[in-house]
Amino acid sequence: MTQIISIANQKGGVGKTTTAVNLAASLAKLKKKVLLVDCDSQANATTALGVDKPALQASLYDGLIGETGIENMLLPTMLEDLTLVPANVDLIGFEVEMMSVPKREARLKELLAPVADKFDFIIIDCPPALSLLTLNAFSASHSVVIPLQSEFLALEGLGQLLDTIKRIKNAFNSSLIIKGILLTMFDRRTNLSQNVVDEARQYFKDLVFKTKIPRNVKLGEAPSYGLPVLLYDKTSPGAKSYISFARELLKR
Repeated sequence: MTQIISIANQKGGVGKTTTAVNLAASLAKLKKKVLLVDCDSQANATTALGVDKPALQASLYDGLIGETGIENMLLPTMLEDLTLVPANVDLIGFEVEMMSVPKREARLKELLAPVADKFDFIIIDCPPALSLLTLNAFSASHSVVIPLQSEFLALEGLGQLLDTIKRIKNAFNSSLIIKGILLTMFDRRTNLSQNVVDEARQYFKDLVFKTKIPRNVKLGEAPSYGLPVLLYDKTSPGAKSYISFARELLKR
């Protein structure tokens, strides 16, 4: 059965898009059929896969407002088993235009339905806000992966996100679960990073993935070349950690 997973945290700068892109690429490298959905108007996941946004014939926005079907927006990538639903700045308009539309929270779920069975995984990169786009992503998903920055105040705001997931589960998607919490930007040289890890594991127990994503220059450089890190530098700590994370996710 297809697993639909949202990568979400309302806090920006936690490695959310980096995780969405590199998890999707790693799963594809492990021979899984993967669809990456860029559900963020900043469209950083689209950029990170080398797509020329101004040249797009159709984007997620067009599908969400009902102007085109999902088959018209599926883009192949440099990885054979990875397909992209791209986004661009037009996605900003979705929130305003859908204000009074019935079942507006189910638009993404309905859009994905015709192709869902063609993939093993659908990974949704959510915006850094608890918005209508995030609500659509959660309503369409089976589970949520939460990237958590290994820095001071990282746990602040996590409670709000967990409460939001609980509310959406009760109101719109009773099967939604938290797949796990992924610690990102981990720096083994600092006590601070280790303290965040210890605190997260104390509060959230087995929800915290064993894999930690390190601070790594190559992870930051790869998007500027339009590549996931495993194609930019497969020997880098960043590439190795995301492959490890993908394997751990498969075991869950």
